[in-house]
Amino acid sequence: MAAPLANRIALVTGATRGIGRAMALELARLGAHVVALGRTQGGLEELDDEIRKLGGEATLAPCDLKDFPALDRLGLALHQRWKRIDILVANAGILGPVTPLAHVDPPKWEETFAVNVTANWRLIRSMDPLLRASDAGRAVFITSGAASKAEPSPFLGAYAGSKAALDMLARTYAAETAKTTNVRVMLANPGPLRTRMRATLMPGEDPLTLKTPEEFAASAVKLCAPEWTRTGMLYEFRSDSVKRFREPA
Repeated sequence: MAAPLANRIALVTGATRGIGRAMALELARLGAHVVALGRTQGGLEELDDEIRKLGGEATLAPCDLKDFPALDRLGLALHQRWKRIDILVANAGILGPVTPLAHVDPPKWEETFAVNVTANWRLIRSMDPLLRASDAGRAVFITSGAASKAEPSPFLGAYAGSKAALDMLARTYAAETAKTTNVRVMLANPGPLRTRMRATLMPGEDPLTLKTPEEFAASAVKLCAPEWTRTGMLYEFRSDSVKRFREPA
């Protein structure tokens, strides 16, 4: 029996650790060819070894997401090789400064938005033609509950603001592709997971009380399947549910 994602081409950002690594391995386990984007060559090579152990294949793309022209070149390279991609998992992101808004260093603010927002727009700009060329293009953007909390958390303004911007970016892309293309766009909120980012934010927390990136990936990978048809919605891992974004009162 063919693997569920056999012959699918999947681009995963931030693929060397955490959620990105787990998603890359799960996609490979299900048969996808993974294009793994990450900053460190060593981390990418370790991921490649793991994918090969699963019997899968990967293409390694060392890249800093802030190198926006490199994202354009990646789109061109993928077009020249495959003419399409079937799956985009836009995972890479940074926590940014944890400090009162009035104390945020401007370059740190700009870096947070460059990685969490602008890089994802540049990915959409570069990968949109390739997703449209697929018979079932699927894009999944990793967001955070910090973006939509009724009572915002103090000191996370840069991170929460950038994730809120990402939410609207992805929802707009979903609206633009919903009726005339085969592209479907979802946001996915992992909730608290056993990741380096979470440990940095909550150093006193027992990581063994948290679910793992691998558990998230095993559940969220369904958003990448050709059978997935919903778009412009939010997948909540903690409840394994899909929600519409609320209209303002």
